[in-house]
Amino acid sequence: MPQCELCGAAAFNEHHLIPRHCHRKAWFKSRFSKAQMQHTIDVCKMCHKMIHQLIPDEKELGRNFHTVETLTEHPEVKNYLEWKRKRVRA
Repeated sequence: MPQCELCGAAAFNEHHLIPRHCHRKAWFKSRFSKAQMQHTIDVCKMCHKMIHQLIPDEKELGRNFHTVETLTEHPEVKNYLEWKRKRVRA
């Protein structure tokens, strides 16, 4: 079973680092390859939900948080992950 790439829990979801909603937009097509736009990471349901709650604008998510590194550096996501990782280890 895959593990969440953000918190380490069992992962049952895939998260598109560039949301599918953005794939047809000219701005994204001119800056990212098809492979980059289709890239996903394994995430648990809770992390997936929190990503979209903390960064609800899909264009912002795709433009500014399209790597695991940039996503985990978002201040609210970072705080959430610190809390969640403690729960996973317990």
